[in-house]
Amino acid sequence: MSFRALHYGETPLVLPNAWDVPSALAFVDAGFPAVGTTSFGVSSALGRPDGARSSRDANLTLARRLAPLPVHVSVDIEDGCADEPEAVAEYAAALGVAGINIEDSTAERLIPPQAHAAKIEAVKERSPELFVNARVDTYWLGQDATVEATLERATAYVEAGADGIFVPLAQDPSVLRELAAAIPVPLNVLAVPGLTVRQLGDLGVRRVSTGSLPYRAAVLAATEAAVAVRDGRTPPVAAPYSDLQSRLVDHARRTG
Repeated sequence: MSFRALHYGETPLVLPNAWDVPSALAFVDAGFPAVGTTSFGVSSALGRPDGARSSRDANLTLARRLAPLPVHVSVDIEDGCADEPEAVAEYAAALGVAGINIEDSTAERLIPPQAHAAKIEAVKERSPELFVNARVDTYWLGQDATVEATLERATAYVEAGADGIFVPLAQDPSVLRELAAAIPVPLNVLAVPGLTVRQLGDLGVRRVSTGSLPYRAAVLAATEAAVAVRDGRTPPVAAPYSDLQSRLVDHARRTG
C-alpha cells in the first residue's frame, strides 16, 4: 500500500517518529507500515535545540540510512531549512523519501502563509509524488490559535499542493471536528491525551503522529535505569542486547 493510501484507511495512520536507525528499526519490528522522524530528537542527539535548522544535514544522513527499510519513511524537515522555495525543493528532493513534514514557522514565529505556500508549491513541482504534510503552527505556538486563522493557512497550503495538513496541539474535539470537515486533505494531529486513535478517527482525523514523545520517553527511561542501578533498586525491563544487535546486523547487510 502506498504512503498516500495509508492516510485513507479505516482508522487513522499512526506514525511513530524515530530519531535514529535503532529507534526506526524498533518501530518497523513492532509492525508499523510507515515511520516518521522527529526534528527534536534528531537535533537533540546533536546537542542542538529544535527549530534552528540544525537537523538539516543530519536528516540527509538519516534518510539515506533509513532508505532500505521495508516501510515508508517521512522526514520532519522543520521549515525546509531555508527561506527560498527552490532551495527547500532541492533539499526535499535530495532526501529520497516518501514524505516530508514542513512547518510554517521559523525561529518560533509564524511566517506569512504565502511564503510557506510558495515552498510547498516548489516542492511539489520538483517532486510531484512526495507526500507533503504541511504543518500549521498556530496552536503549537499559541499565535493566531483560532479555527479561522488555521483554516486560512491550511487552505493556502492545500491550494499550493499540500497532500496533508498537520495541526499540532489542536486537541479540543470540537476544533478537530471543524478542522477535519473543512480541510479537503488528511488531517494530522499529535496524539491527544484522553482520546483513542479510533475516537480521533471519528472526529475526522486521518493521521496521528507521536512527535517527540518516544524520544522523550526514551531519555526518561534511560535516566530511570541509571538511577535504579545507582540506588540499588531493580533496573527496569529493557530490550535484550541480542535483539538490538541482530536488527543492526541485518540492517548493515541491507545497506552494504
